[in-house]
Amino acid sequence: MSPTRRVRIESLIEWMLRACAGVSVLVTVGILSVLAVETVRFFRDVSPFEFLGGRVWTPLFFQQSFGVLPLVAGTLLVAGIALTVAVPAGLLTAIYLSEYAPERVRRIVKPVLEVLAGVPTVVYGYFALLFVTPLLQQVIPTLSGFNALSPGLVMGIMILPMVSSLSEDALRGVPSGLREAGYALGASKMQTTLRVVLPAAFSGISAAGIVAASRAIGETMIVSIAAGQQPRLTANPLVPVETMTAYIVQVSLGDTPAGTLAYRTIFAVGMLLFLSTLLLNVMSHWLRERFREGYS
Repeated sequence: MSPTRRVRIESLIEWMLRACAGVSVLVTVGILSVLAVETVRFFRDVSPFEFLGGRVWTPLFFQQSFGVLPLVAGTLLVAGIALTVAVPAGLLTAIYLSEYAPERVRRIVKPVLEVLAGVPTVVYGYFALLFVTPLLQQVIPTLSGFNALSPGLVMGIMILPMVSSLSEDALRGVPSGLREAGYALGASKMQTTLRVVLPAAFSGISAAGIVAASRAIGETMIVSIAAGQQPRLTANPLVPVETMTAYIVQVSLGDTPAGTLAYRTIFAVGMLLFLSTLLLNVMSHWLRERFREGYS
Protein backbone atom coordinates (compact mmCIF):
# COMPACT_ATOMS: atom_id res chain seq x y z
CA MET A 1 0.00 0.00 0.00
CA SER A 2 1.38 3.36 -1.04
CA PRO A 3 1.89 6.07 1.59
CA THR A 4 -0.66 8.34 -0.14
CA ARG A 5 -3.35 5.66 -0.08
CA ARG A 6 -2.59 4.88 3.58
CA VAL A 7 -2.99 8.56 4.49
CA ARG A 8 -6.33 8.70 2.68
CA ILE A 9 -7.62 5.59 4.46
CA GLU A 10 -6.51 6.91 7.84
CA SER A 11 -8.18 10.25 7.11
CA LEU A 12 -11.39 8.46 6.14
CA ILE A 13 -11.33 6.40 9.34
CA GLU A 14 -10.66 9.52 11.41
CA TRP A 15 -13.57 11.30 9.71
CA MET A 16 -15.89 8.34 10.41
CA LEU A 17 -14.86 8.29 14.07
CA ARG A 18 -15.51 12.01 14.38
CA ALA A 19 -18.92 11.55 12.75
CA CYS A 20 -19.84 8.79 15.21
CA ALA A 21 -18.74 10.97 18.13
CA GLY A 22 -20.75 13.88 16.72
CA VAL A 23 -23.87 11.72 16.39
CA SER A 24 -23.51 10.66 20.02
CA VAL A 25 -23.25 14.28 21.12
CA LEU A 26 -26.24 15.30 19.00
CA VAL A 27 -28.38 12.49 20.40
CA THR A 28 -27.47 13.51 23.94
CA VAL A 29 -28.24 17.15 23.22
CA GLY A 30 -31.56 16.14 21.65
CA ILE A 31 -32.58 14.10 24.69
CA LEU A 32 -31.64 16.92 27.04
CA SER A 33 -33.50 19.45 24.91
CA VAL A 34 -36.73 17.43 24.96
CA LEU A 35 -36.43 16.86 28.70
CA ALA A 36 -35.71 20.53 29.37
CA VAL A 37 -38.53 21.90 27.21
CA GLU A 38 -41.19 19.56 28.61
CA THR A 39 -39.94 20.04 32.16
CA VAL A 40 -40.22 23.83 31.82
CA ARG A 41 -43.79 23.43 30.53
CA PHE A 42 -44.59 21.20 33.49
CA PHE A 43 -43.25 23.71 36.00
CA ARG A 44 -45.40 26.46 34.48
CA ASP A 45 -48.38 24.69 36.06
CA VAL A 46 -46.76 23.04 39.08
CA SER A 47 -44.54 24.74 41.62
CA PRO A 48 -41.03 23.28 41.92
CA PHE A 49 -41.47 23.46 45.70
CA GLU A 50 -44.61 21.34 45.48
CA PHE A 51 -42.87 18.89 43.16
CA LEU A 52 -39.73 18.46 45.27
CA GLY A 53 -41.31 18.80 48.70
CA GLY A 54 -44.76 17.25 48.35
CA ARG A 55 -45.51 13.91 50.02
CA VAL A 56 -48.42 12.77 47.85
CA TRP A 57 -48.00 11.64 44.24
CA THR A 58 -51.34 11.22 42.42
CA PRO A 59 -50.98 12.96 39.02
CA LEU A 60 -53.23 10.38 37.34
CA PHE A 61 -56.11 10.80 39.82
CA PHE A 62 -58.97 13.28 39.68
CA GLN A 63 -57.51 15.06 42.72
CA GLN A 64 -54.00 15.61 41.40
CA SER A 65 -50.96 15.95 43.66
CA PHE A 66 -47.43 16.29 42.35
CA GLY A 67 -45.14 15.62 45.31
CA VAL A 68 -42.36 13.42 43.95
CA LEU A 69 -40.98 12.35 47.34
CA PRO A 70 -42.86 8.97 47.32
CA LEU A 71 -41.19 8.05 44.03
CA VAL A 72 -37.79 9.17 45.33
CA ALA A 73 -38.32 7.18 48.53
CA GLY A 74 -39.24 4.03 46.59
CA THR A 75 -36.23 4.44 44.31
CA LEU A 76 -33.81 4.94 47.20
CA LEU A 77 -35.33 2.04 49.17
CA VAL A 78 -34.94 -0.49 46.36
CA ALA A 79 -31.49 0.82 45.40
CA GLY A 80 -30.38 0.77 49.05
CA ILE A 81 -31.38 -2.89 49.40
CA ALA A 82 -29.57 -3.72 46.16
CA LEU A 83 -26.38 -1.98 47.29
CA THR A 84 -26.55 -3.71 50.68
CA VAL A 85 -26.36 -7.00 48.79
CA ALA A 86 -24.02 -6.06 45.94
CA VAL A 87 -21.32 -3.97 47.63
CA PRO A 88 -20.20 -6.40 50.40
CA ALA A 89 -20.55 -9.48 48.20
CA GLY A 90 -18.88 -7.80 45.23
CA LEU A 91 -16.03 -6.44 47.33
CA LEU A 92 -15.35 -9.81 48.98
CA THR A 93 -15.42 -11.46 45.55
CA ALA A 94 -12.99 -8.86 44.21
CA ILE A 95 -10.62 -9.38 47.15
CA TYR A 96 -10.65 -13.12 46.60
CA LEU A 97 -10.08 -12.88 42.85
CA SER A 98 -7.37 -10.23 43.18
CA GLU A 99 -5.42 -11.44 46.20
CA TYR A 100 -6.14 -15.11 46.82
CA ALA A 101 -7.53 -16.94 43.79
CA PRO A 102 -5.15 -18.90 41.57
CA GLU A 103 -5.02 -17.69 37.99
CA ARG A 104 -6.90 -20.77 36.77
CA VAL A 105 -9.77 -20.15 39.19
CA ARG A 106 -9.86 -16.48 38.28
CA ARG A 107 -10.17 -17.30 34.57
CA ILE A 108 -13.21 -19.46 35.36
CA VAL A 109 -14.98 -17.39 38.02
CA LYS A 110 -14.77 -13.98 36.38
CA PRO A 111 -16.55 -14.98 33.13
CA VAL A 112 -19.22 -16.75 35.17
CA LEU A 113 -19.85 -13.55 37.12
CA GLU A 114 -20.02 -11.54 33.93
CA VAL A 115 -22.77 -13.85 32.66
CA LEU A 116 -25.00 -12.41 35.39
CA ALA A 117 -24.59 -8.96 33.85
CA GLY A 118 -25.69 -10.31 30.46
CA VAL A 119 -29.03 -11.73 31.63
CA PRO A 120 -31.96 -9.56 30.41
CA THR A 121 -33.42 -7.50 33.22
CA VAL A 122 -36.95 -8.66 32.39
CA VAL A 123 -35.82 -12.16 33.37
CA TYR A 124 -34.59 -10.81 36.70
CA GLY A 125 -37.94 -9.09 37.17
CA TYR A 126 -40.01 -12.24 36.74
CA PHE A 127 -37.47 -14.18 38.81
CA ALA A 128 -38.06 -11.70 41.65
CA LEU A 129 -41.86 -11.83 41.27
CA LEU A 130 -42.42 -15.55 40.72
CA PHE A 131 -39.57 -17.15 42.68
CA VAL A 132 -37.98 -14.82 45.23
CA THR A 133 -41.20 -13.26 46.52
CA PRO A 134 -42.99 -16.60 47.21
CA LEU A 135 -39.80 -17.88 48.83
CA LEU A 136 -39.58 -14.85 51.10
CA GLN A 137 -43.28 -15.09 51.95
CA GLN A 138 -42.60 -18.46 53.56
CA VAL A 139 -40.22 -16.69 55.95
CA ILE A 140 -42.07 -13.35 56.18
CA PRO A 141 -45.83 -14.06 56.01
CA THR A 142 -46.68 -10.35 56.03
CA LEU A 143 -44.72 -9.73 52.83
CA SER A 144 -46.91 -8.33 50.07
CA GLY A 145 -47.01 -9.91 46.63
CA PHE A 146 -45.46 -6.70 45.29
CA ASN A 147 -42.77 -5.26 47.54
CA ALA A 148 -39.42 -3.50 47.62
CA LEU A 149 -37.45 -6.30 49.27
CA SER A 150 -37.62 -8.89 46.49
CA PRO A 151 -36.62 -6.64 43.55
CA GLY A 152 -33.95 -5.04 45.75
CA LEU A 153 -32.34 -8.41 46.47
CA VAL A 154 -32.49 -9.51 42.84
CA MET A 155 -31.16 -6.16 41.66
CA GLY A 156 -28.25 -6.61 44.06
CA ILE A 157 -27.44 -9.90 42.34
CA MET A 158 -27.67 -8.19 38.96
CA ILE A 159 -25.22 -5.37 39.79
CA LEU A 160 -22.85 -7.59 41.78
CA PRO A 161 -20.61 -8.31 38.73
CA MET A 162 -20.21 -4.57 38.17
CA VAL A 163 -19.03 -3.99 41.74
CA SER A 164 -16.80 -7.05 41.62
CA SER A 165 -15.16 -6.21 38.28
CA LEU A 166 -14.49 -2.53 39.01
CA SER A 167 -13.28 -3.24 42.55
CA GLU A 168 -10.96 -5.96 41.32
CA ASP A 169 -9.46 -3.58 38.77
CA ALA A 170 -8.84 -1.08 41.56
CA LEU A 171 -7.22 -3.71 43.78
CA ARG A 172 -5.01 -5.07 41.02
CA GLY A 173 -3.96 -1.51 40.21
CA VAL A 174 -2.33 -1.11 43.62
CA PRO A 175 1.46 -1.28 43.13
CA SER A 176 2.99 -4.58 44.24
CA GLY A 177 5.61 -2.60 46.16
CA LEU A 178 3.00 -1.71 48.77
CA ARG A 179 2.23 -5.39 49.32
CA GLU A 180 5.91 -6.25 49.55
CA ALA A 181 6.43 -3.46 52.08
CA GLY A 182 3.64 -4.91 54.22
CA TYR A 183 5.16 -8.38 54.07
CA ALA A 184 8.59 -6.95 54.91
CA LEU A 185 7.15 -5.45 58.10
CA GLY A 186 5.88 -8.87 59.16
CA ALA A 187 2.23 -8.47 58.19
CA SER A 188 0.28 -11.53 57.12
CA LYS A 189 -1.50 -11.70 53.77
CA MET A 190 -4.82 -10.88 55.41
CA GLN A 191 -3.36 -7.92 57.29
CA THR A 192 -1.69 -6.62 54.15
CA THR A 193 -4.91 -6.94 52.19
CA LEU A 194 -7.08 -5.20 54.78
CA ARG A 195 -4.67 -2.54 56.02
CA VAL A 196 -2.57 -1.78 52.94
CA VAL A 197 -4.27 -2.83 49.69
CA LEU A 198 -7.86 -1.87 50.55
CA PRO A 199 -7.03 1.66 51.79
CA ALA A 200 -4.83 2.23 48.74
CA ALA A 201 -7.66 1.18 46.41
CA PHE A 202 -10.37 3.05 48.30
CA SER A 203 -10.98 5.61 45.55
CA GLY A 204 -11.48 2.95 42.91
CA ILE A 205 -13.72 0.87 45.17
CA SER A 206 -15.79 3.93 46.03
CA ALA A 207 -16.17 4.68 42.33
CA ALA A 208 -17.38 1.12 41.78
CA GLY A 209 -20.02 1.56 44.48
CA ILE A 210 -21.20 4.86 43.01
CA VAL A 211 -21.46 3.40 39.49
CA ALA A 212 -23.45 0.49 40.93
CA ALA A 213 -25.73 2.95 42.75
CA SER A 214 -26.33 4.81 39.50
CA ARG A 215 -27.19 1.54 37.77
CA ALA A 216 -29.59 0.57 40.56
CA ILE A 217 -31.36 3.93 40.55
CA GLY A 218 -31.86 3.76 36.79
CA GLU A 219 -33.08 0.15 36.67
CA THR A 220 -36.53 -0.17 35.10
CA MET A 221 -37.82 -3.66 34.37
CA ILE A 222 -37.18 -5.34 37.73
CA VAL A 223 -39.01 -2.68 39.73
CA SER A 224 -41.77 -2.33 37.13
CA ILE A 225 -42.56 -6.04 37.39
CA ALA A 226 -41.95 -6.86 41.06
CA ALA A 227 -42.12 -3.68 43.15
CA GLY A 228 -45.69 -2.62 42.39
CA GLN A 229 -47.15 0.72 41.34
CA GLN A 230 -48.18 2.28 44.63
CA PRO A 231 -46.23 5.48 45.33
CA ARG A 232 -45.90 5.84 49.07
CA LEU A 233 -43.50 7.64 51.34
CA THR A 234 -42.22 4.72 53.39
CA ALA A 235 -39.06 2.92 54.43
CA ASN A 236 -40.85 -0.42 54.87
CA PRO A 237 -39.50 -2.90 52.29
CA LEU A 238 -42.41 -5.33 52.82
CA VAL A 239 -45.05 -3.22 51.06
CA PRO A 240 -45.56 -2.20 47.42
CA VAL A 241 -43.70 0.91 46.28
CA GLU A 242 -43.18 2.72 43.00
CA THR A 243 -39.88 4.03 41.70
CA MET A 244 -39.23 6.87 39.30
CA THR A 245 -38.44 4.53 36.42
CA ALA A 246 -41.53 2.38 37.09
CA TYR A 247 -43.74 5.46 36.97
CA ILE A 248 -42.26 6.53 33.63
CA VAL A 249 -43.06 3.07 32.25
CA GLN A 250 -46.59 3.23 33.65
CA VAL A 251 -47.42 6.54 31.96
CA SER A 252 -45.60 5.64 28.75
CA LEU A 253 -47.89 2.66 28.12
CA GLY A 254 -50.28 4.98 26.30
CA ASP A 255 -53.24 5.34 28.67
CA THR A 256 -52.41 8.99 29.44
CA PRO A 257 -53.13 11.50 26.61
CA ALA A 258 -49.99 13.16 25.26
CA GLY A 259 -49.59 16.85 25.98
CA THR A 260 -51.56 16.81 29.22
CA LEU A 261 -50.13 17.84 32.57
CA ALA A 262 -50.18 14.24 33.76
CA TYR A 263 -48.22 13.21 30.68
CA ARG A 264 -45.59 15.92 31.25
CA THR A 265 -44.87 14.50 34.68
CA ILE A 266 -42.75 11.79 33.05
CA PHE A 267 -40.40 14.46 31.71
CA ALA A 268 -40.10 16.15 35.11
CA VAL A 269 -39.42 12.79 36.77
CA GLY A 270 -37.03 11.88 33.94
CA MET A 271 -35.11 15.11 34.42
CA LEU A 272 -34.82 14.46 38.16
CA LEU A 273 -33.62 10.93 37.43
CA PHE A 274 -31.15 12.21 34.83
CA LEU A 275 -29.69 14.79 37.21
CA SER A 276 -29.36 12.18 39.97
CA THR A 277 -27.50 9.69 37.81
CA LEU A 278 -25.39 12.49 36.27
CA LEU A 279 -24.29 13.58 39.74
CA LEU A 280 -23.37 10.01 40.66
CA ASN A 281 -21.44 9.51 37.42
CA VAL A 282 -19.53 12.78 37.94
CA MET A 283 -18.60 11.66 41.45
CA SER A 284 -17.49 8.29 40.12
CA HIS A 285 -15.36 9.91 37.40
CA TRP A 286 -13.74 12.21 39.97
CA LEU A 287 -12.89 9.29 42.23
CA ARG A 288 -11.45 7.26 39.35
CA GLU A 289 -9.27 10.18 38.26
CA ARG A 290 -8.09 10.65 41.82
CA PHE A 291 -7.22 6.95 41.99
CA ARG A 292 -5.25 7.14 38.75
CA GLU A 293 -3.37 10.26 39.82
CA GLY A 294 -2.34 8.57 43.04
CA TYR A 295 -0.47 5.87 41.15
CA SER A 296 0.62 7.68 37.99
